[in-house]
Amino acid sequence: MATKESSESETPLDEVMEDIRGELVRRVAAADRDANRDIYDALENE
Repeated sequence: MATKESSESETPLDEVMEDIRGELVRRVAAADRDANRDIYDALENE
């Protein structure tokens, strides 16, 4: 994973891309939870 340089300022494109990446991470996590709901439920009930 890339690290941000403190000396570089973000462009509007960088900000939009960061928002898109964050949304993708949230969607993938939600899809994983839905696909593996039985495992998550079993772990929650232990």
